[in-house]
Amino acid sequence: MLAKECLSEFRLDCELRRLSKRTIKGYYNNNARCLTYLERQYGIYEMEEIKPPHLKSYFQELIGQGLSSSYGNGILKGVRAFFKYAVEEGYLAVNPALKVRWQKEGKVLINTFTDQEVERMIGAFNYKTYLSARNKLILAIAFDTGARNSEICGIGCQDIRDNVILIHGKGNKERCVPLTPYLKKLMLKYERLRKEYFLDKPLNYDNYLLSRTGRPLTTEALEHVFTKANEKAKVRDTVRCSPHTARHYYAQCNLRNGLDVYSLSRLLGHENINITKRYLQSIQDESIVSLAVQSSPLSNLKL
Repeated sequence: MLAKECLSEFRLDCELRRLSKRTIKGYYNNNARCLTYLERQYGIYEMEEIKPPHLKSYFQELIGQGLSSSYGNGILKGVRAFFKYAVEEGYLAVNPALKVRWQKEGKVLINTFTDQEVERMIGAFNYKTYLSARNKLILAIAFDTGARNSEICGIGCQDIRDNVILIHGKGNKERCVPLTPYLKKLMLKYERLRKEYFLDKPLNYDNYLLSRTGRPLTTEALEHVFTKANEKAKVRDTVRCSPHTARHYYAQCNLRNGLDVYSLSRLLGHENINITKRYLQSIQDESIVSLAVQSSPLSNLKL
């Protein structure tokens, strides 16, 4: 079977399994680039011709281009999924991508916002207009729930419950996050301004957070809200001002405040606690660095 025909089938299968649009796009594009490489380098067009050495050669080229280990592993995950599909459909007897090893990832310190930066970012918006109140609430939801960018965009009016917010996560997995008194207060003010703003405008969408024209927010729009907040709050240059960094802040704050890793993992919608442990490791490293400054040999000498 032609490899690119199989890839088209794989994309359709991903859509039927209701994977996120972002995941489907990543899987398709990464595998398409891999197959194009195999055509150009080895003249391979058929699925049956693809062997482990061919795939290893492709990943070796990616490494040579300076691709990070974590990014390379993300590509390998999609390639393995594609060939797994080919095996399940009977196009291949074995998955050749399983012979390609995961790249060893170095430990990365997760650098996130300080409490003061979060206060300045949320304080960058007020309740004078609908859009300003909406932006203030977007930031508050990100910092107080740890929801992903796309998850915040997907919150519907019916997802706002008495004490929780229903989050539609990756892989169509639902989870609940607490609706804190602070968020409730901001939501009441936002809902009042939203009602006034759209009083004479037809609403065709049930999303809780809407654009100026009443359409669902895009992930790019949320990124822009963080950019605007950064311009006013003057966040450190070493911190990437984004919804995902707000998720890091949420995780580290909860761990510092005593929440166990397993509970945090469920709140974040992680597949397993190994991902969540990265946040704990970063906190431990920060604490060690802080203690090292206090116990520095030369700092305690009268030089």
